[in-house]
Amino acid sequence: MITYNELKKGTIFTLDGEPYEVLEYEFLRMQQRKPVAKTKILNLLNGKIVERNFHQNENFEEAEIDRVPVKYLYNHKDQFWFSAKDNPANRFMLGESTLGSKSQFMKPNTEVTALKWGEKIISIQIPIKIDLKIKEAPPGIKGDTAQGGSKVVILETGAKVDVPLFVNTGDIIRINSETGKYVERMEKSKE
Repeated sequence: MITYNELKKGTIFTLDGEPYEVLEYEFLRMQQRKPVAKTKILNLLNGKIVERNFHQNENFEEAEIDRVPVKYLYNHKDQFWFSAKDNPANRFMLGESTLGSKSQFMKPNTEVTALKWGEKIISIQIPIKIDLKIKEAPPGIKGDTAQGGSKVVILETGAKVDVPLFVNTGDIIRINSETGKYVERMEKSKE
């Protein structure tokens, strides 16, 4: 059993018969009142995010989630196709609504982790840091640092990201897939 004060970020638990993942957790103790766990939780079945407070008399069951390595194959419109890592014939599809914003950072033939609840695949976990090539980047203009010195580039997956002015087309950059932000340049373009 999980108590209300164990609902840390990343914890997966069962609430009303459905699996939830804790996205944000804050422990509040106000004068003359009972302590409260203020959370933002993600329903892993339908992708909805809910803000909810939990009290000290509430307990939860830990959700039994199996993690299975799979390979991302391709996407067509809002359908994302995956296969079992060791059996390419064993394929399945998830919709963009299930994957959320992380789908914009997946490139074909990338190994990811499928989260299974019972027999149903409910979500995909991708690596937190992903290296992607820049497909299009406007030139950085000298003296254009009054706005903080950044520009928007398009990655090989089609995602748009803010990067520093020194980053150019063909560079490989590291992205944090949870925040969608630039981390560092991994390799400078050889062009």
